[in-house]
Amino acid sequence: MGRLFGTDGVRGVANVAVTAELALDLSVAAAHVLADRGAFSGHRPRAVVGRDPRASGEFLSAAVTAGLASAGVDVDDVGVVPTPAVAAIVASSGADLGVVLSASHNPMADNGIKFFARGGHKLPDDVEDAIERRSGEAWARPTGAAVGRVRRDDEAGRAWARALGAAVPHRLEGLRVVVDCAHGAASELGPLALRTAGAEVLVVGAEPDGVNINDGVGSTHPGVLQEAVVAHGADLGVAWDGDADRCLAVDATGALVDGDQVMGVLALGLKEAGALADDVLVTTVMSNLGLTLAMEEAGIRCVRTAVGDRYVLEEMRRGGYTLGGEQSGHVLLLDHATTGDGVLTALHLLARVAATGRPLAELAGVVRRLPQVLVNVAGVDRSAAGTDPGVRDAVAAAEADLGETGRVLLRPSGTEPLVRVMVEAPTAEQAQDVADRLAGVVRDRLALRED
Repeated sequence: MGRLFGTDGVRGVANVAVTAELALDLSVAAAHVLADRGAFSGHRPRAVVGRDPRASGEFLSAAVTAGLASAGVDVDDVGVVPTPAVAAIVASSGADLGVVLSASHNPMADNGIKFFARGGHKLPDDVEDAIERRSGEAWARPTGAAVGRVRRDDEAGRAWARALGAAVPHRLEGLRVVVDCAHGAASELGPLALRTAGAEVLVVGAEPDGVNINDGVGSTHPGVLQEAVVAHGADLGVAWDGDADRCLAVDATGALVDGDQVMGVLALGLKEAGALADDVLVTTVMSNLGLTLAMEEAGIRCVRTAVGDRYVLEEMRRGGYTLGGEQSGHVLLLDHATTGDGVLTALHLLARVAATGRPLAELAGVVRRLPQVLVNVAGVDRSAAGTDPGVRDAVAAAEADLGETGRVLLRPSGTEPLVRVMVEAPTAEQAQDVADRLAGVVRDRLALRED
């Protein structure tokens, strides 16, 4: 049986893989593990629980709250708020634990459980493993006044949004912005933050009904936003995912500005202000080579990690870096937050536009994205992708042909018999040709054989 916790908490189909029983057991186990490690020493423990608008979040948050309270933890239920809001509320309130019920950009049928420690930081792997081991164990239950109390706090999320908007590095008056809230957790709070910062805000995808989250809208479906920006004559648009920890943008022409370009714009602004630690931007191996080249030209070094914001965050904390993220729009600004925050990212991107007086298309154009092709090769032995001599020779030959003008990446899937072949090249035709050739080698060399 594999590890229950993935790179971003526990996630799966709600009421099948992610059940009320699991939510309750994990919450109790989390309380016990943290108590045993001294996290609650000398005081009555308190947790913050929030969720996105999925229908399943209603019973899952109730189960989490019940588990925590039954283990003697007081609970502040902050309702529907973005994931980064829970992290921020934990940090600002001095709570001992945060729990979010969300599956982020996943389809509505999924849900997930994510824990934050004191200070709003994600739990280390060893703590998650300890929680998993102790889930469902027998335990001595508190009684009487020792059980946890539950308090509803509908103002914490609004206070978070107003604080973000008030702290923007440059006011946004004069900017007309369309925001796509993905019918998700930022449907109320995201526009509130941008309006607090002074922007004129037009909203789409902000009518959550429990079942329409991420459905044809948001950062994974930017078409609606692109059309709305052009139709309303807006300066730009921003799109969040279901729990608003990601942010993509659209310029005034309707062109998509991806996470690589967003990071490029922010990195240049921070370097100009002397606020980019060590002049380093942390990205993943999937970020476009065009970002690396643009940053090198500006005197900024890109440090690459494995795919996943967890690995970006680990590298940033290890090196003391201030900016990092993923092509998907998951951006971390560690001088301002402990985790990826799509609303915060949008505010800083808009502030850069307002401060420079330059359109987003011009700012983002500094990152000239190389054509990137991704081919998934199924039915192969993913474990041999990095060791098979024929595959290694083919990759080396492709890299020699591309030189410094392109890049090759073979990445085994973590969950399927699948190898992802990614190629960047000066032209789309060349990238496709190289990717197809490498995929053919992978398919021929690593095909799973039937006994």
